[in-house]
Amino acid sequence: MSKEKKKISVMIPCYNEEENVVPISEAVVDILNKELPEYDYEILFIDNCSTDKTRDLLRAICSQNKKIRAILNARNFGQFNSPYYGLCQTTGDCTISLCCDFQDPVELIPVFVHEWEKGYKIVSGIKTSSKENRFIYFLRTVYYKLIKNMSSVDMIEHFTGFGLYDKDFIQLLRDLEDPIPFIRGVVAEFGYKRKEIEYEQPKRRAGKTHNNFYSLYDAAMLSFTSYTKVGLRLASFVGYICAFFSFVVGIVYFVQKLLHWNDFSAGMAPLVIGLFFLSGIELIFIGFLGEYVMNINQRVMNRPLVIEEERINFE
Repeated sequence: MSKEKKKISVMIPCYNEEENVVPISEAVVDILNKELPEYDYEILFIDNCSTDKTRDLLRAICSQNKKIRAILNARNFGQFNSPYYGLCQTTGDCTISLCCDFQDPVELIPVFVHEWEKGYKIVSGIKTSSKENRFIYFLRTVYYKLIKNMSSVDMIEHFTGFGLYDKDFIQLLRDLEDPIPFIRGVVAEFGYKRKEIEYEQPKRRAGKTHNNFYSLYDAAMLSFTSYTKVGLRLASFVGYICAFFSFVVGIVYFVQKLLHWNDFSAGMAPLVIGLFFLSGIELIFIGFLGEYVMNINQRVMNRPLVIEEERINFE
C-alpha cells in the first residue's frame, strides 16, 4: 500500500495583478513539479476585489488545473485581512505564503520545504537587501528597528510574511480569531521553532506596487498599537515634561509681569508661540490615542475578516 503524499499549499494574495497571476501560477506549478514531485500540492489565490482582468484570468487558470483554487472577496478588505484569511483556508501539511508580483522568489519554495522537513514549524524569508527604491528600503529598516526596540515581543526585522508555516501554526491562526490580524506580529509572538532564510528582494515583474504612504502608515500604526505601549507612555512623559516647563515659564513671566506691570505687551510673543507648540503636541498625542482606540474598537466589534463572493475548485 503506497504512502499518502504530504500536501504543500501555496497561498497567493492578489489585487489588480492581471500581468502577474498567470506567470506566477505557471512558475509555482513548474517548480513544484520539478523540484518537489514527491509532494501533492494546492495553490490558493485570494483576490481582494480586483478591478482589472485578474478575476477572469483566475477563473481560466482554475479551469485548466483543479489543484489551483481561488477565493474572490466581495470587496477590498485590506492588505492584512485577506492574506491572513487565505492562510486559514489552506488544507496542506504546510502552507507557503507568496506575493503575486515575483518579489518573493519562487526558487525558495524547495528550500523552505527542506527546512520544514528538518523539523522547523516556521521558515521565514528575511530580506537582507532589495532592488526596490533605496530610500524606501532605508525607511523600512528604521521602522523595523523602532518596532523591535519598542515592543515586548521580539519582532522580526525585514520579514514581510513570506515563508512556510506548518499546519499546526495555521490551526493556531484559525483559533486566534483576530479581527485585525498582523501576521508578522503573530509569528514573532506565538511562533514555533523557526528558521530564517535570507534573500535579496527582486523588483516587481510587472505592474505597479499598491503600497502608498497611507498603506505603509496603516501597517506601522497597526504594529505600534498592537505590540507596543510606546505611544501612550511617550504621551505621558512628554506631558509631564511640558507641564514642568510650563510651570517654570509661568513663574518667570509672573515675576516679569510684576517688574513691568505698566507694559502689558511684555513677553506676549513667547507665550503665543508656546501655546501653539503645546497645542500641536496635544493634537499629535490625541491622534496617537485615537489609533489605540480604533484598534480596541475593531477588536470589540469582531467583524469577519473577509466576505467571500465566490469560491472556485473547492469541494
